[in-house]
Amino acid sequence: MFVNVRDRFGLTQLVIRPDNKDAFAAAESLRRESVIEAKGKVVDREQKNPDMPTGDVEVVVDQLKIFSLAEPLPVEYKDMEKITEDSRLKYRYLDMRRPEMQKNLLTRHKVYSIAHDYFDKEGFVEIETPGLAKSTPEGARDYLVPSRVHEGQFFALPQSPQQYKQLLMVSGLDRYMQIVKCFRDEDLRADRQPEFTQIDIECSFLEPDEFFPIIEGFMKRVFKEVKGADIETPFPRMPYYEAMERFGIDRPDTRFGLELSKLNDIFKGSDFKVFKDTLDNKGSIYGIAVEGEFSRKEIGKFEDHVKIYGAKGLVNLKMGDELEGSVAKFLSDKEKQDLIAQLGLKKGMAAFLVADHKHHVCQTALGELRLLLGRQLDLIDVNKNNLLWVVDFPLLEFDEDAGRHVAVHHPFTSPKAEFMENFDKDPGNALADAYDLVWNGVEIAGGSKRIYQRDVQQRVFRLLGISDKEAEEKFSMLLEAFKYGAPPHLGIAFGLDRLVALLTGNESIREVIAFPKNKTCSALLEGAPSDVDSPQLKELHIKLDIAKKG
Repeated sequence: MFVNVRDRFGLTQLVIRPDNKDAFAAAESLRRESVIEAKGKVVDREQKNPDMPTGDVEVVVDQLKIFSLAEPLPVEYKDMEKITEDSRLKYRYLDMRRPEMQKNLLTRHKVYSIAHDYFDKEGFVEIETPGLAKSTPEGARDYLVPSRVHEGQFFALPQSPQQYKQLLMVSGLDRYMQIVKCFRDEDLRADRQPEFTQIDIECSFLEPDEFFPIIEGFMKRVFKEVKGADIETPFPRMPYYEAMERFGIDRPDTRFGLELSKLNDIFKGSDFKVFKDTLDNKGSIYGIAVEGEFSRKEIGKFEDHVKIYGAKGLVNLKMGDELEGSVAKFLSDKEKQDLIAQLGLKKGMAAFLVADHKHHVCQTALGELRLLLGRQLDLIDVNKNNLLWVVDFPLLEFDEDAGRHVAVHHPFTSPKAEFMENFDKDPGNALADAYDLVWNGVEIAGGSKRIYQRDVQQRVFRLLGISDKEAEEKFSMLLEAFKYGAPPHLGIAFGLDRLVALLTGNESIREVIAFPKNKTCSALLEGAPSDVDSPQLKELHIKLDIAKKG
């Protein structure tokens, strides 16, 4: 009798001979996915199996012990990829028996191991920060934890250890690293979870030019040990405004062309009403050129796509013997000639233009269309690993809905030195000493130089609509600490889940987390969140004010 036994290293064939009566009887009672122990002799197989790593050998069993007989499976683990994600998450322990899932989790373990070892050798100290903290406004909603001891008061699960790691710098522990859980109550997407993991790094007295090589060295080692790939360092650097101007996005995928082109000068004085009104309202017009002809259905898809990002429409033109399209008849000969020249249009190419009085809408909508075209037309070289730093982000941006400025990164990000004196007088033009690390169009890490002067931090808070009194209430520990001597410091945080997903070729971070939540923030395996009984609520001084279900 032949039995394939599986562990996390793969499959091995067992041979149980009839003359071994006890082992043979035990083997006859086996069901798939049962848990056994086999002892025997490893021998060469007469019929090799090239599809198995262990296909040259087999184990002739002397003893066979059954630990657990498996009942019929509710779902076949081999078919997990074919069933719904919710079913996979409900039976996650079966899903994780698949070699693909085990490879994902072992890759995650490998990245953990590299991070611990690499940063230890670079002089970083691993320090844990609290999991129960104070609720502070840092962007997303907090997860709150009621206090039984302090009636009516709450802890918050940390969105990040931001203030704690800055306090470690004030403490004189000049290099800190932690692989840490963070919690944010926000809308979920494929790349978001309510709880996620960061590789959190902070150090004192370094400038970005000194800090970047440390991070690049970590990435170089990760690529070598996980992917067997060599990557070149130092990584290129691209200012935020250049990234937006060329690619329409602050995490540019530089593996292919189709760069944006600003067309304002061409259409200055245009008689075409859409372009004229846009420029009269100090708006912008951007375009991209691409080889290929597109059906009406495809163009409709592109129009729908740019509208997701705020564009009101999409101008499409194609190059035949001359420039063609519904808008072409409204353009002067000079405008057509200049457009052809600037976009490099040749016969068989198409041009797509977006005009809007909001500059960022043009860039973002066209930048997202660029990515869609890159995927649809197979323009992206999947074998490339393009890493770059995006630097010099705006310090603040104006939130029209809230009617105030908000931090682009977070409120502890330092203005660049040249803007330090006047950033609160001209906040719209101030740049931050902030940076993101981008791999093939995905942000995998973000960081900045931090504010370490109490007065500068208060000035930033005021710009964000946080009064001095409110700041003292919510950020007192940091502001107090700055009074007693704080070093200049900076840091970065890697999204570990996203990094591992990219390393394993997965789009969703749920594929690299052992027990993730689903798209509706439910843990289907254990049935959470769940109701709790009245005595528990009473002990926590909580009274529910919701309609009963059903």
